[in-house]
Amino acid sequence: MLAMFVVFALLFAMLAALITYIVDPLQFYHKPFGYDPVFSNEQRYQNPGLARNYDYDTIIVGTSMTENFRPSEVDKALGAHTLKLSIRGSTADEQFKIAQLAIETGKVKQVLWGLDYFALKTGDQEAAGEFPDYLYDDNKLNDVRYLLNYSLYDSFFKGIMKQIKGSPSQSLEGLYNWNYAVTFGKKLVLKDYEKAGVAEAYFGLNEEPLDVIKDNFNTRVLKLIKAHPEVKFIVYYPPYSVLREVMWEKTNKVRYQNQLEMAVWMYEQLHALPNTEVYNFQTATEWTYNLDLYKDMSHHNQDVNSAIAEAIGQKDARYLMNDTNAQSFADELAKQVQTFALSPDGDPLSVQVFMGDDPSEKVFSSRIMPGEGELLVPVKEAAQAFGATLDWNQATKELVLGRDDSKIKLKMGDKQALQDDNAVELAYPGKLIGGTAYVPFMQLASMLGYKISSDQPNELSIRYTLAS
Repeated sequence: MLAMFVVFALLFAMLAALITYIVDPLQFYHKPFGYDPVFSNEQRYQNPGLARNYDYDTIIVGTSMTENFRPSEVDKALGAHTLKLSIRGSTADEQFKIAQLAIETGKVKQVLWGLDYFALKTGDQEAAGEFPDYLYDDNKLNDVRYLLNYSLYDSFFKGIMKQIKGSPSQSLEGLYNWNYAVTFGKKLVLKDYEKAGVAEAYFGLNEEPLDVIKDNFNTRVLKLIKAHPEVKFIVYYPPYSVLREVMWEKTNKVRYQNQLEMAVWMYEQLHALPNTEVYNFQTATEWTYNLDLYKDMSHHNQDVNSAIAEAIGQKDARYLMNDTNAQSFADELAKQVQTFALSPDGDPLSVQVFMGDDPSEKVFSSRIMPGEGELLVPVKEAAQAFGATLDWNQATKELVLGRDDSKIKLKMGDKQALQDDNAVELAYPGKLIGGTAYVPFMQLASMLGYKISSDQPNELSIRYTLAS
């Protein structure tokens, strides 16, 4: 009886494996026959079959930032036949594995690689969870884990039922694309920004050293590119909203600085290879300052992916990195973060303040625009800029600024201040925010005798000049 049980169990397993081989829910062995393709949204499991059995000469790899590419638009921009092999939340190791699998088929002529800094973090690689390596190797014995995996049929049968009910068949053009499944807009991004100030407060405590990040780049990205000089690699740095960069600078300064340094360092490694192009879209203010293009601080819509493809196809000099401009991208991003302020309507702006007879720029750790023509800045930094003394009464939340023979006394939240014992109405009162006292810098400057002029270099920038 035991022998018969074993025999029947083996026969049943062989039959189940044969059925899975024939039906092949993930198209791991072959394209479907007798029915339209049904694709799984589990990218780590679906992508190997796509890479092995579909026709293409260009692949897209990267995180969710690359999911909204339309292959037909990439085809047009790059003169290609494109297959999207994105993996949301993926690590550089996972991207390496799917890219390597596709390249080993001999089909790949180009790789469009959206490279996020966080994909190079070891912590994120560990957090990604189990990866189905057995679908990516050449060991046929490993295939039993696929052939006897009944969970494959859940999404497969759901897809078949949708076809029976008359739903349009899935296509590779729209595969993994979430553009029409979510809502985009400034309100959502600002809400995400507000929550992140608390939720990400301790993110910087365990940031990996830069050497670890560089090693992950060398072993996952650079290694693959060097191994395949016959393939052209187009690497780009995705454009997060400027709020994302500002929040990193506030809550995770190590990561923020690492990202700036890595953007230049990775370019230097890649540019040394003849089969690479590197594009940097992180400072593209036409996208990063337009919060309506995002669903949160990081994820932009399909229109941005379309514009990226077009820019790469045209080798747009505004984004193509070279030896002359590589450092300037990092410098510009740092400047955007340093001068960031939200308008009263919640729109990102770059606001600069210059002071002195030979005007030099003043740097504030943060700035708030309560209304037109005013900036709230931390009081200690305001006093330093003015060259004023500062006395602060913690109990009453009152402060006194002294410069030359003039003294200004004000209390947080009060709309009236005293200047040399004379009452002055404040357009915007001082505020306590997160334990820091903010004061109306422009009005205080005027009260202290500064002459203020302003200009707007472009629609996203305001520049104030204060002369004593």
